[in-house]
Amino acid sequence: MTETPRRRRAPGMSPEQRRAMIVQAALPLVAEYGAGVTTQQIANAAGIGEATIFRAFADKEAVLAACMAEAANPAGLLRELDSIDVEQPLAERLTEALDAMQAHMRRMGAVAGALMASGHRPERGPHRGEGPPSRDASMAVMRDALAELFRPDQDTLRLPVETVAEAFMFISMAAGRAGQHVGHAGLVDLFLHGAVAGGADT
Repeated sequence: MTETPRRRRAPGMSPEQRRAMIVQAALPLVAEYGAGVTTQQIANAAGIGEATIFRAFADKEAVLAACMAEAANPAGLLRELDSIDVEQPLAERLTEALDAMQAHMRRMGAVAGALMASGHRPERGPHRGEGPPSRDASMAVMRDALAELFRPDQDTLRLPVETVAEAFMFISMAAGRAGQHVGHAGLVDLFLHGAVAGGADT
């Protein structure tokens, strides 16, 4: 008689890993349903029991707050910016950076917009600390990451690297509609060379 092999239990997760797994499963659902998403839907998407969610989070509000924090977290964007090959021409580096920044903005906007459209207002008190990272802190690390993309060409810049990087960051954050008309490569060309043919002496 052939003995049926025993099934091994999957390795256990730390509380932080379990929370992160639940948030990753919840993010697309929150972007679709806003605050109307149910914890049962999240549990189904994560392949866990609903009770597991409440062992990781105090309540659904805490899950929503963690989702917003993750959507606004610039860590993934920073990894993408850091992976851009600085041996490429500056225009190509910046086009890749603009693609990455716009994708980050879309992800964040989808979650925030869905929550707002569904009438969600973040609670104060028990869920404090679950919110997105400080805007100033996020902007500072993004500016520093962009500055590294400009640094190989700093001798050709008319302004300090940090100043140029900050200007590009703000343009990138507002580039959604303009990018639909001229494309990201076109926006980068406009940033680097201006709108007037022939340069500043025209």
